[in-house]
Amino acid sequence: MDTSNLSLLASGGPIMWVLLALGALALALFVERMLYLHRGQIRSTEFVDGIKNILAQRRMAEAVTVCEEAPGPVAAVVKAALLHADDDEVRMRYAVQDAAVTELPALERRLGALAAIAHVAPLVGLLGTVLGMATTFRAFMAGGQYATAQALAGGMWQALITAGAALALAIPAHLAHHLLHGRVRAIVRDVEWAGNEIMRYLLVDYRERGEASRR
Repeated sequence: MDTSNLSLLASGGPIMWVLLALGALALALFVERMLYLHRGQIRSTEFVDGIKNILAQRRMAEAVTVCEEAPGPVAAVVKAALLHADDDEVRMRYAVQDAAVTELPALERRLGALAAIAHVAPLVGLLGTVLGMATTFRAFMAGGQYATAQALAGGMWQALITAGAALALAIPAHLAHHLLHGRVRAIVRDVEWAGNEIMRYLLVDYRERGEASRR
């Protein structure tokens, strides 16, 4: 950190350190969530088609193994359907829904904390602005009719720095939250499609081929 950055932090007062800590936390949350969602998002269409090809050869154990080795909620939902391939539609659907309910909350973990930082940062900046204005008026009252512009400018500078820093933190935090929320929605859509598609295949195509092979 160079001298100018240290000067800004010092001029902004203690509120700047609070904003700096919130910014570091927001960055850590964003990076962690991006990496987690990237690992959990797979190409659902290709994955389900691959499972279908394995099932077409009546290799159920291999299909379950592939699901266990693949990351993310899509693979977990497909695995739940495979483990209940011999059950009726109601039981299979309950199993798929239970797997989704277990997996999906992990996708939204820590998004609330990032949203909270985005909402709280402007309030912290407002507090810094109020403290800066209070410093200005205190200097004015202490100086009376002879209060210098330099003494008054210190509080105004503090107010402007904290307000600007808070906005500089809140805007990227809001964008980061919306980006992550969009990634979560995309994964949820993939999970819903994969669950319905594999159920349809197991209940219709897979069973019809099994009956045909037994004849």
